Amino acid sequence: MTDALLLALDQGTTSTRTIAFDAALVPRAAAQEELPQHFPAPGWVEHEPEDIWRGVVATLRGALERAGGDASRVAGIGITNQRETTLLWDRATGRCLHRAIVWQDRRTAEHCARLRAEGLEDLITERTGLLADPYFSGTKLAWLLDRVPGAREAAERGDLAFGTVDCFVLWRLTGGRVHATDATNAARTMLFDIRRGDWDQDLLRLLRIPRAILPVVHDCASDLGVTEARILGGPVPVRGMAGDQQAATLGQACFSPGMVKSTYGTGCFALLNTGAGPVASRSRLLTTIAYQLAGRRTYALEGAIFVAGAAVQWLRDGLGIIDRASEAGDLAAKADPAQRVVMVPAFTGLGAPHWDAEARAAIFGMTRGTGRAELCRAALEAVAFQTRDLIEAMRADWPGAAGETVLRVDGGMTASDWTMQALADVLGAAVDRPQVQETTALGAAYLAGLQAGLLPEPGAAGASHWRLERRFLPGTGSAEAELRYGLWRNAVRRTLGALDA
Repeated sequence: MTDALLLALDQGTTSTRTIAFDAALVPRAAAQEELPQHFPAPGWVEHEPEDIWRGVVATLRGALERAGGDASRVAGIGITNQRETTLLWDRATGRCLHRAIVWQDRRTAEHCARLRAEGLEDLITERTGLLADPYFSGTKLAWLLDRVPGAREAAERGDLAFGTVDCFVLWRLTGGRVHATDATNAARTMLFDIRRGDWDQDLLRLLRIPRAILPVVHDCASDLGVTEARILGGPVPVRGMAGDQQAATLGQACFSPGMVKSTYGTGCFALLNTGAGPVASRSRLLTTIAYQLAGRRTYALEGAIFVAGAAVQWLRDGLGIIDRASEAGDLAAKADPAQRVVMVPAFTGLGAPHWDAEARAAIFGMTRGTGRAELCRAALEAVAFQTRDLIEAMRADWPGAAGETVLRVDGGMTASDWTMQALADVLGAAVDRPQVQETTALGAAYLAGLQAGLLPEPGAAGASHWRLERRFLPGTGSAEAELRYGLWRNAVRRTLGALDA
């Protein structure tokens, strides 16, 4: 199948994108649709499920058409998705009972605080590798069952289906014939035992989740069903699935223990491959599944930063001080070096390693001379500082991460040379930017191609799709970066618990 196409469907927080790759994993065409977000209350974030579905269909069709192909040429679809976002739908109609509750949503903070107060976080961490935090799907699902009239009774009867976005999309693509997810998405629900590879009955009982509403869990490369012919003009197999950060790990070819990647989108997520055994974190990082192939799980330590590119979006949409996100790096380069403005972008709390759902954003060090350039620099540097927090926590948790670090990066923010150089300076480490920036989609395509028999297993041959575009090395700004990192650490300390004062 030398003319075969692989469709990588990347359903993200702010957009849905499909990229058509050829059998050598070279991108040939793409289509993208924006996804509106809804903020019905402070700290709440939602999506309309039908908006998600419309974007899926439109981009699948658009990418295939632009690639000059038809359904008969598609060897497989790979799905990757915003993780933890929670949907609940009627099995008979396929209609959701509520808007999707997005991963950023903090409405279940009190529920999570109760779990911690009752001493239950240790159980959650032992089984799932996660923390009792509203970031994850479990308490979101419990909220839906408790708050949507009639939902709990319908769930107990088995009339409802729960899923993260991957699962919902697969259900719709297959006309409701397949209710399934993969191990990486299941691992983010706070309901899945990552060592046994199964839903955990104790956690289901704790959160009052009926097992009947949960999907079947598959390998990341697996035959997951066939699309309805009406969607693409013919039936197409779905052969790959992984949460967005795990898909990016595959796209970055981080197949060996010790390799680390960081993705810079709405948020920032760093994953460190720790191999065949899960590593318990002492630094409040997450222990998670990096990927599962042929029934074998590879694990990772993960650090999650809730706000990365979203801080630049705030400068654009909230303050109106830039017209395009791409302006931020150019302005940051012009900032007055004597001003040491620090932004802690805790708009939806702070993630790893702090995990403070109640923290809120703050800006320190402003003077009358602070302007657009200084605020842009502060927003971009905050991403670098948070990444360093994660890397240092990984080194503390796992001896295999103590050697020389090379960080493989991807996501929209990496297009800025200024930001990547600042990241290298702050980390004191090399930062590698690949030729194909859409590594999340690349990982999804790799999974579909692997299951279709077109691509090799992970390893030296499987890593051949990764190619370096540019390496950033620490430079003359490293000394200043070290000083500013100290200011960052102080700013975070002053931010944590500030609302309790």
